[in-house]
Amino acid sequence: MTTYGDLNIIPRTLLGPGPSDVHPRVLQTLGYPPVGHLDPQFLDLMNEVQDLLRFVFQTENALTLPVSGTGTAGMEAAFANFVEPGDSVLIGVSGYFSERMVDMAGRYGAHVRRLDRPWGEVFTADEIEDALRTQPAKLVALVHAETSTGALQPLADIASVVHRHGGLLLADCVTSLGGLPVQIDAWDVDIAYSGTQKCIGAPPGLAPITVGPRASEALSQRKSKVSNWYLDLTTLAQYWGPARAYHHTAPINMNYALREALRMIQEEGLEARFARHRAHAELFWAGLEEMDLGLHVARQHRLPTLTTVRVPAGVDELAVRKLLLERYNVEIGGGLGALKGQVWRVGLMGYSSQPRNVLLLLAALREILGR
Repeated sequence: MTTYGDLNIIPRTLLGPGPSDVHPRVLQTLGYPPVGHLDPQFLDLMNEVQDLLRFVFQTENALTLPVSGTGTAGMEAAFANFVEPGDSVLIGVSGYFSERMVDMAGRYGAHVRRLDRPWGEVFTADEIEDALRTQPAKLVALVHAETSTGALQPLADIASVVHRHGGLLLADCVTSLGGLPVQIDAWDVDIAYSGTQKCIGAPPGLAPITVGPRASEALSQRKSKVSNWYLDLTTLAQYWGPARAYHHTAPINMNYALREALRMIQEEGLEARFARHRAHAELFWAGLEEMDLGLHVARQHRLPTLTTVRVPAGVDELAVRKLLLERYNVEIGGGLGALKGQVWRVGLMGYSSQPRNVLLLLAALREILGR
């Protein structure tokens, strides 16, 4: 029989599209003793996690909780709960994760209409209005922060358009929540989800989701049961709500970590945290421009949390990523889908968003690229 030694993971500096580095305070909480998922101590912690999530989402939504699963589970929960067979769904497609939305909505029986833009561009409220004037939709889905392209989709003016045509607005906030403004109530977004492993600064494994009054009403009026048992928000709400009805064994230690990560966001303050992410992104962009490295997204639509760097002609992008890992222990990401082989994806999110990381990566790229 093969024998195995102790686990020995070499620490990396995680500057890819996620996961990001995790603060020692958050890592420490993972080692706390687990308790039962109905233990009074854990029930108190659940209330605190929900309060802190409302703070970060900037919402008063009662139905706000962390789904047990990664950010993709949040996406799946959104479509499973708010799409029934035959529903009309309009999806703005301009990247890899909006393409995933199309796939998911179709699997739940939606009549999916695509509104397409080149990868790295964003949609205007007028474009959404024109599409809905042609044919209303029960659900309009947009990626707020597109991890595959580095584009930031404005949402502030879109919800009113969607509501005027009788629809619900769904936003993917996986790469924005905790790193830049996500104002669910002020923007009147009906459904939003995220993941813990990026700007929030916890390990992957939970998907925060929040559901507003319109969407909650739509959920209560479904004609059929939610077709995904595990992600049914009507039953998850009974566990996370006052009834505390057993649903599944929650990942206890991951919720410890999420609570600590959210507590650190509260301590830092949202505005200060947003300013930190913006300042380090600007520092990185300036260094790239000094090396004549192009950026894929126009500045006015560029994410401060995830930058797509154009790979120079004649450069093997995979070889550069391998050298960064081997020489500097730095991880960055490659392109997905239509941008495969064309860009590097650099995340400066949560605990990874530090000046020393920016300067290290810039110096490493100068050495590797000879710039």
